[in-house]
Amino acid sequence: MRKIKMLNRISIDGYFASPNEESSGMAWFIHDPEVDKVAHEIGGKMDTLIMGATTYKLFESSWIPFLNNPDAPKQMREIAEELTEMDKIVFSKKIKASNWQNTRIHDDHLIEVVQQLKQEIGTDVLVLGSGSIVKQLAAQGLIDEYMFIVSPVVAGQGEPLFQHIKQFKLSLLAARAFESGNVLLHYELKK
Repeated sequence: MRKIKMLNRISIDGYFASPNEESSGMAWFIHDPEVDKVAHEIGGKMDTLIMGATTYKLFESSWIPFLNNPDAPKQMREIAEELTEMDKIVFSKKIKASNWQNTRIHDDHLIEVVQQLKQEIGTDVLVLGSGSIVKQLAAQGLIDEYMFIVSPVVAGQGEPLFQHIKQFKLSLLAARAFESGNVLLHYELKK
């Protein structure tokens, strides 16, 4: 059975995005390539990515340009190629089509689609960003592992990742601090 794994960057006070969708939800994150590398290693090989419309639009506009830019840094092109090769499952009522290869768009039935994905043959599935999807899947107990990159910032306001969710328990698998002040926390759902 495939696992569903979530990866999100959060502030110390639990926010994962700015309060306004129009502004960058990542403005206060402290980027650290070493954290990204370790998160990638911990997550393991994954061939499927689940996103909501906001995350998808951000990724599409950010990563596709790296594919065709010979002057782009090698690491950025590699990430863009990896994301392009992954199956991208996007849940949106507004987006109807995509030119980014390996992208499927669903306008509904998140829980049923994810339950089906868990039964299919393949590597684990990643949910990246996409707070509304995380909330819905967490409420149904469908996320098997949670990875948080905690930035050493008190955002003070924004969109909380787990608002209006019933309590559930997690078991710590790993914790690692970095010189940048970021901390990577890796948990599994306690069943």
